[in-house]
Amino acid sequence: MNQKEVGELRRSFQPEKSTVRRIYGCYVNSGGEIIAYLDEPVSMMPQEEAEQYLSLLKKSLSGTLGKNLIDVVFSTEQVADSDEHRLLSALRNSELRDEAAREVFYRQAIASLELEGSYLILLAHSVYDVPYRGGDGGTFAEASENMFSYFVCCVCPLKEGKAALSFCPNENEFHSRVPNPAVCPPELGFLFPAFDDRAANIYSALFYSRKAEDLHQNFLDAIFHTEPPMSAAEQKETFQAALSGSLENACSLEVVQTVYEQLNERIEQHKESRDPEPLALTPKEVGAILSESGVEEERVAAFCEACGREFGEGAALSPANLIDGKRFEVKTAEATISLDAENSCLVETRIVDGRKYLMIPVGEGLEVNGMPVR
Repeated sequence: MNQKEVGELRRSFQPEKSTVRRIYGCYVNSGGEIIAYLDEPVSMMPQEEAEQYLSLLKKSLSGTLGKNLIDVVFSTEQVADSDEHRLLSALRNSELRDEAAREVFYRQAIASLELEGSYLILLAHSVYDVPYRGGDGGTFAEASENMFSYFVCCVCPLKEGKAALSFCPNENEFHSRVPNPAVCPPELGFLFPAFDDRAANIYSALFYSRKAEDLHQNFLDAIFHTEPPMSAAEQKETFQAALSGSLENACSLEVVQTVYEQLNERIEQHKESRDPEPLALTPKEVGAILSESGVEEERVAAFCEACGREFGEGAALSPANLIDGKRFEVKTAEATISLDAENSCLVETRIVDGRKYLMIPVGEGLEVNGMPVR
């Protein structure tokens, strides 16, 4: 899925556009026991309550593609005959009305989740009437292309309140009370099937994790039985290891600065282009940047080989997962220098009187601990 397709589905969760008819779910305590089930028609809910449910479900389609939103891909064998795909299809095809399938799903999810405290599992089915999109990008609701049937799941932790004095109308007095637990934004969730090229793709699902560094791999394995993808943090760490390990002594500050600046420039250009497709680079394209920086071809080849070994042959890397596009940090045993990404070129290395130094030009406005100094 691309960003435009995700945004299209997110907008369909607005109360005036939503086609969600029922909300299903279960309330799970800290011991992993189901203590209450949820099966309510949206039409019977107070408007504010319905909007809150839709808002929680909508949040499971938020974040950055490749970081918070990860494509989960099924093999042909799984789609043809596997318990996991059969269960997801049963939930979708029954529009979540299959109580037995819901129960199996709840049990599998609960057994795999590693959340502290109690939480709420929510499920909702929707049918999106996909409007026709013209050549100019405009959409026409009256000229629908197809109907996209899907369901969304999200897992929301519950925040326990603290005891506080509260007024009790029946007794006309104040007493210490613990308020009921509040439902927090989802920690994880998913959409099935994926909405690729504005149509259903049963070979894929879109997984959401609030924390990009934690993809809840036990849940991914239990529900999808697929090889879990690398998290954004793992991709960054693997890329840095491939770079430093392959270049060895050629991994200088100047080379890393060039790679950082080139990747950051491409990220900014991609944002400005408003291209909905995620930005991706191959290891060979990064290798070309290294070659332009004066790195020997032997080292460049070693880098590409290391990336192929760690990421997979023909892997497409997301630059936003490989660098911090906002900060540039240089650290020694004694000090840390942190700059805005656009100022990364200001850091230089110099040898003065036989000693190595990091140097930054000083302009106006020098401060020490917030105090202006000369």
